[in-house]
Amino acid sequence: MESFRYSNQEKHSQATLVTLSVIHQARQKDVCSQRVIFDVYGKVAHRIARRYLSDKAKVDDAVANAMFKVLVNMSTCQFEAVAAFEGWVKRIVVNECLAILKKEKPFESFDQADIETVYIDETIIEDLTAEKILEVIYSLPPGYRAVFNLYEIEGYSHAEIAEMLGISTGTSKSQLSKAKALLQKKIIELDPSYGKRRFVL
Repeated sequence: MESFRYSNQEKHSQATLVTLSVIHQARQKDVCSQRVIFDVYGKVAHRIARRYLSDKAKVDDAVANAMFKVLVNMSTCQFEAVAAFEGWVKRIVVNECLAILKKEKPFESFDQADIETVYIDETIIEDLTAEKILEVIYSLPPGYRAVFNLYEIEGYSHAEIAEMLGISTGTSKSQLSKAKALLQKKIIELDPSYGKRRFVL
């Protein structure tokens, strides 16, 4: 199954409104610039949080906590490019989501049942909209979804994920494999005709 790292919607659209000048002014506590940062990246943070958290209240908590930390701590950081600032904001949001997930301990209760491994024809992925792919990702169990997001979308290595989640590298690899298998099964279920094109490995 091909990587899902192409799903980078949060890096576009309204984020283009933010310039280095706006970031610099926000670092200097300019209220108008801080409002721009909050409005633009609050939406970005919400999209990221939804990938990790199913409960709306927890999504809102993660976004609120993350944006508070962004506005409070950005004055202590230097940013040479808007992309660097965006990456910093995203890491804060992801960390807030993981902090909430860790309280629920989903990484200690992974389903160890064998999941059938399947091969998905490339046309199946190509025919799905980004919205539909995200919808399927949202349906994954929290622990699987976290590992999948961190590796396939955020681009972290298994070693980094293991450190972030307090699990072993082997467990990270295993859960990614199982997350993909479950994701593939759910994609097939979207349309009965998909099942006719699958090949069990």
